[in-house]
Amino acid sequence: MPHLTRITQPGPAPGTVRLSNGEVLVPPGDWALLPPGDAALTGRVKKGPHWAVQEKRRNKIMSLGVWAPAATIEQHRHQLLQERADPAYSRKLAASRHKRALEQETYVEDFAGAVLTFLAFTPPHAHLAKRLAAAVTAHATPVGSGTVARTKRIPLETRARAAVIAWLRHATTTYDSMVIPRIKGARRETRSLLAKESLRLLHHYRTPGGLIPSLCPLKKALDRIHA
Repeated sequence: MPHLTRITQPGPAPGTVRLSNGEVLVPPGDWALLPPGDAALTGRVKKGPHWAVQEKRRNKIMSLGVWAPAATIEQHRHQLLQERADPAYSRKLAASRHKRALEQETYVEDFAGAVLTFLAFTPPHAHLAKRLAAAVTAHATPVGSGTVARTKRIPLETRARAAVIAWLRHATTTYDSMVIPRIKGARRETRSLLAKESLRLLHHYRTPGGLIPSLCPLKKALDRIHA
């Protein structure tokens, strides 16, 4: 058993884990729990025998740590301490951070451009389109935000559309205060209906001479941001 690599859930008592089939296990006596927080250390430890402890919270899988041989954890921790004490490591880390910052800056610009393209507002509403694109981009693109904009599994254009619809759902509809039945598919159906409502709202700004509602929820939402 100890040599196996497993994905587990928290057990019913401290120091235990639960398998997907419900079986409860106790890690070997010479193992220790490495808490999350040091990605480099965790990555090295996970190259050997380990039991990853995960918990699903809403739609996210959260890591609660990794059980592995205590000696292995300490060995990798010591090696990392030595590497991180080397000035070359600091220079490499700084260069990596600078590169990621540039990549993030470029992505934010590209994403904002994709949002503007999706909005396709007529020239008289160009300023409003820029305000909306800025609001959606600021919400969706931060690293670690967990929004659809951070996934690379779908094209940029699809991410931009989804981010706009999500922003409008929260900012211009009553979605956040809705009581949605706990029935399979109910939340998805509600989101689909609200997406159609949001697209109808956008249509006013995409159509030449479109009639803009006097109490437009889009304008009200943007005004709240800058209030």
